[in-house]
Formats: sequence, C-alpha cells, structure tokens
Amino acid sequence: MTEQNTKTITPKANRATLRGRPELYTEYARDQALLNTASKKLWTGVLVAFTLLLPFLLGRDLVGLLTLVFIYAIGGIGLNLVTGYAGQVSLGHAFFVGLGAYTSMFFGGAPSMTLRGLELDMLIWLPMAGIVPMLVGLLVAPLAARVRGLYLAILTLGLVFVGEHLFREARTITGGPQVGRRGAIPEVLGFNFYENQEILGFALRREQIFYFFCFALLVVMGVLARNLARSRMGRAFAAVRDRDIAAEVMGVPLLRTKVIAFGVSSFYAGIAGGLLPVAVGAINPERFNLLFSVEFLAIILIGGVATISGSIIGAAFIVLLPRLVQVTAPYLPLIGEVVSVEIAQRMLFGALIVVFLVLEPRGIYGMWLRMRNYWKAWPFSY
Repeated sequence: MTEQNTKTITPKANRATLRGRPELYTEYARDQALLNTASKKLWTGVLVAFTLLLPFLLGRDLVGLLTLVFIYAIGGIGLNLVTGYAGQVSLGHAFFVGLGAYTSMFFGGAPSMTLRGLELDMLIWLPMAGIVPMLVGLLVAPLAARVRGLYLAILTLGLVFVGEHLFREARTITGGPQVGRRGAIPEVLGFNFYENQEILGFALRREQIFYFFCFALLVVMGVLARNLARSRMGRAFAAVRDRDIAAEVMGVPLLRTKVIAFGVSSFYAGIAGGLLPVAVGAINPERFNLLFSVEFLAIILIGGVATISGSIIGAAFIVLLPRLVQVTAPYLPLIGEVVSVEIAQRMLFGALIVVFLVLEPRGIYGMWLRMRNYWKAWPFSY
C-alpha cells in the first residue's frame, strides 16, 4: 500500500471506528484535553450560559452569595493543589487568605489618619495580593517539607495563630480587632467593577459586574490549575502524594516539588483573600481563624479531593449551606427551640465532614462519578 493511499484511508477508518465510541482515543493529546468528549463540551457550554444568566434572575443578596462561591472556589482550588494533588496537609490556609486580603488593602486601599494605603490600581494590588502570600509560602515551604502527616498539619496550624496575632497588632493596615477595614477599590484604568455601569447599552448593577469579574477570574485560574495538574509538575505532585520515597527514587525532587506546591497554593489563597473584602465589605482580623481554615478544608473534602470541579462544588456547598439552614429553620421543630440557627449550622457542618470522610472520601464529585459510570454501564454491572 502506498503512502498516498494510507493518508487517504486512515481518516475514514478512524471516523468509522470512533462513530458511537466518543471515549475511544487515538491520540494522547485528545485523551488529555480539558473537554475531550462532545457531551463535556455541550454541558460545559450550558453551565457557563446558565451561570452568566443567573445575575439577571436572582436578587442582590443571592448574587452576592454566588460571588462568594467564586471567591471561595479560587481559594479551595489552591488548597486542593497542595493537599489533594501534592498530598501536603495544610491547616494554615486562613493565614494566606488573610495575608492576601491585607496586602490588597495596603496597596489598593485609601489612606486615612489611622490607616496606611497606597490607593493603587487593581492591576497592581490584585497580583500583589497573590505574590506576597506566595513569597511567604515559599519561605515556609522548606520547613514544611521536612515533616509530613500530623506534624505538617500542626506546623501549618501554627501559621494561623501567628497570623491572628500579627493581624490584630498591625492596626495601621488591618484596622485592628473588632474594627476592621474596607476592601480595596476594584478599579482598572478608571473602570470600577463595584459601581453601577452601563455596558453595551445594558444597565448593570455593581454586584452583577463584580459577579462577572469573579466568575471570569475563577474560569481562568481553574483552567490554569487544571493545566498544571496535567503537566509534568502535576504528575510530580501525584507521585509525591502517593509515595514520596518511591517518587524520590524515580528522580522526582521532593523539596522543589513541595515548595512549588506551597507557593502556588499560597498564590491562589492570596487572590481569594484580595477579592474577599471587596465582596463582603469591611473585614476584621478575627475572621481569619482556625474555623476559616477548616471551612476551606471542608470545601475539598465535601466537594472532592484532587479535582478542580470538586473545589467549585464544595465552595458552593459551604457558602450556600448557611442560607439553606436559615430558610428551612422555621419548618424544623428543633432548630430555634432547642438549638439556635448558628449552632445548627456548625453541627451540620461537622456532621457532613464526618459523613463524607467515612462514606464517600471523594466527596460530591465522587458521587457524581459513581452515578455517571452506573448509567454509562447500564444494564451491565461492569
């Protein structure tokens, strides 16, 4: 068979082979693509369109909650990179989120008699909100790389208590305890993302504009994290997570891999921290405590460990759960009479962590995979 005939017949053979078998890949690049099937492309497009439509259908409070979901998801992706993908347990995520928040306030906030601020553009203060925590993470990472397991968790937990003290005492930057400080102005070259604007003839409220901005940033950072997980460095993360000694024997540099994981995770946490004060308004140092770190840990445990989609699902679950408890509280006899709504939220929060750890370690994303695989294989059991 000549070379010309081979070039002519192969595409037809491939099309005939692939017809009705969308997951039969003949190229490695196609197998590793982000959207490697037609159904993924379709449902991703539907989900994006639905997300872009939501701000026009919901009230201001719900739009603000969904914006918080996007911000928490960015921070959750960062924690998932270091804990889910690289296997380094971190309880100090609240410290890096708080560091990013106050970095953004210093570079982008307005100065006053008691507060310092440079009042710079968001093109400067938002990257700095990620860079400063990343540099601190790179400094802490060599120490964290020397220990693992429970010792690593305790080491990172110490960062939270150190951060709480620093944030309380740095009053000229943070505003001090029980006082706090407003977030930086989200303005890029004169365009304010938190003011009512008219775009292409459409009048948009400020919460809608900031919603779209946070959603776009989540998509960009989610794609970057997914590409990192598919890269050589991402495979090194997985090797260190599964068996670090075997990874080192195969030539994976443990120290460099762990340092990069902590640095990237801290950068994502800082970006989330820079956006958080803008979304919630004034923020005080008491927010960045151990419970805040546990919330991010719950995001990846409930949503799904080592999955970008699981981080987004977990963020939506954690942010919207308190609202769900408040709405259903009047219809539940025990809530409000025996226990308060706030206590019920914490009890449900802790119970869900235990349930998912015991019954479904892969979280909600793992449940979705089980259901999808069941219907794909139906009526067969394999």
